[in-house]
Amino acid sequence: MEKLVKLQIDGTMVEAPAGMNLIDAAELAGIHIPNLCYLKGMKGVGACRLCLIEVEGLKAPVIACNTKVKEGMVINTKTEKVQEIRKFVIDLILSMHPLDCMTCTKAGICNLQKYAYDFELKESSFTKKKFGYPVDESNPFIKRDPDYCILCGKCVRVCRHQGTNVLDFMGRGVGAKVITATDKPLQESSCTFCGSCVDACPVNALLEADRWRKGREWEYEKTRSVCLLCGNGCDISVSTKEGRVAKINSGAADGSVEKYICAYGRFGFDCIEAETRVTSPMKKVGNELKETTWEDAISIVAGKLKKASTSAGFVSTAGIMNEDALVLKQLAAVVKSKNLDTTASLYSDADSLKNESADIDSADLIILAGLNPNQWTRVLPALDAAVRRRVNSGAKLIVVNSGDTNISAVAALSIKGDEAKILSEIAQGIISKGGKAPKELVHALTSVDPSDDAIKCAELFMAANNPLIFSSPSLYDASANLSLIKGAVAAVPIESNAKGVILMGIEGEGKSYKEMVGDGMNVLYAIGELPLSKRPKTDFLVVQNSHLTELAKQADVVLPSAAFLEASGTIVDYMGRLKYLCKAIEPAGQSMSHREILMAVAKAVGKDIKEPKDADVKKALKAKPKVSLKPFKKKEGLDVNPQEMIESINASVINGSRLLWLKESENEYCKKVS
Repeated sequence: MEKLVKLQIDGTMVEAPAGMNLIDAAELAGIHIPNLCYLKGMKGVGACRLCLIEVEGLKAPVIACNTKVKEGMVINTKTEKVQEIRKFVIDLILSMHPLDCMTCTKAGICNLQKYAYDFELKESSFTKKKFGYPVDESNPFIKRDPDYCILCGKCVRVCRHQGTNVLDFMGRGVGAKVITATDKPLQESSCTFCGSCVDACPVNALLEADRWRKGREWEYEKTRSVCLLCGNGCDISVSTKEGRVAKINSGAADGSVEKYICAYGRFGFDCIEAETRVTSPMKKVGNELKETTWEDAISIVAGKLKKASTSAGFVSTAGIMNEDALVLKQLAAVVKSKNLDTTASLYSDADSLKNESADIDSADLIILAGLNPNQWTRVLPALDAAVRRRVNSGAKLIVVNSGDTNISAVAALSIKGDEAKILSEIAQGIISKGGKAPKELVHALTSVDPSDDAIKCAELFMAANNPLIFSSPSLYDASANLSLIKGAVAAVPIESNAKGVILMGIEGEGKSYKEMVGDGMNVLYAIGELPLSKRPKTDFLVVQNSHLTELAKQADVVLPSAAFLEASGTIVDYMGRLKYLCKAIEPAGQSMSHREILMAVAKAVGKDIKEPKDADVKKALKAKPKVSLKPFKKKEGLDVNPQEMIESINASVINGSRLLWLKESENEYCKKVS
């Protein structure tokens, strides 16, 4: 339990955890200490000097962002002296900042504007300075305008903290400038276009490139949701205006290492209005798909499913929501088919994705087993960023992998080889060093001789208070054995709701996904964007998706589904947490949510299915097996290329948005540097 200290802030008694800085402590009491450079969750640097406060007993004001609470402190945050200093600082910054608040896109959320208003500063009393730096707007994602920069350093620090290290300062004093290496445009650097710098920037120096005259902050309706484009399932905040998505920002809490979204999640929303979008049902007439009515399309599909019955197959991505999965399972039962599976079976068995929840923010040791998260290739990029942030905050990292990994550069130890064998050696190393382990684990490892590196890993593990193991699903059993000693473990899937669809009961009781797309079903019902471009052997193919993919073009019937920002529901993320998605915009054209379509099909087959409620989802989540000793072995047949699969299941997002430019420019950059 955290030790609490008592202090007084502006006459209010506050209890704050020992080690907390004064800005965060004041927040607990609802008191805001002005600041422009502080980033919650990171050490204060005191760059802006706005957070100066007075502590009784000290001669001079101190900086609140890097001063920690002490028992009995008496703090005054609004004395005449500190207010005078703050006004001077804002006055000085305004002398170097454009005063075009009337047309500035950041008006309404600009902290500099807020503080100028608070101190009644309409303009600066100092001589106006203008540097005339060129604007970088050479990419479709992020616009950089150095003339607006207030040198707070937030963008530099957040970029460095997550390990991308693209931005840095050039020069000193008021003439300093934030640049990339050799001051090149962003696309000629190692920038991943995650936009963390945009979220951090308190002014108009960094901005989404397409924001000009697309609405002011107070005109947006903001909706909290979750990105479904990869296994990270990141929290997002969706800003809409007049029924259209204007921008997407990270939705995680300030200070969390998970406050991150990649370029796919931030900028891929363009695909909602792509030319490939399907907005009405279609059926094959001759060799061509023609638009038809919902009644006709549903009638055709229901008739085929009834006739096929047990020889019908249902395959889905693992990016559908829990509610969709529950209805899909019921539809398969109505048709009397056990042939129901998702793409999760390509990289995981069911048991590996039923683990308890985990918390990366409190982990002081992280082990990556068989995983290669990478921000630059966008394979579980949020996990890569979160791990690097924890490492930069003092946590230790151990990488266990049979191949080379980018993230091993920041690891305390990286062991390359047979992952399952290495994990068994680490476990034996812990036991040999006196670590307490279940008797059955001790007995199972009697013949294991740990290497020197495994012993070092064991020592780090024993020294940790909250070790957390992230593993590939194929190594879950071997990784979970370590958690029998101490800590938590989580298998990380490739798709956003792989854990959820399995917990909802889609575990592949009949034919597997591979068998259904290979053997030839009488009827194959494909849901979502599958990693398939060639029509499987089937007499009748139904594709239910939001875009006209290569597979959809070969279908007999195409049913238009809503995009993920157009539907509400829940998922279970990679750390086992139930997350809620709220509909941000209405479905395009005649498209409907997956569950609405499936319910309509079930009704046409002959049975009404009720829409699942929150209680139905939570009931399905209760059944979680306890971790028990399993063999230290890697499961076979679960090896897919994560990067290829992520790009395949997001092909419509990438090709139907400005992300296509990113893909092409990165390919061009790779050619230049290779």
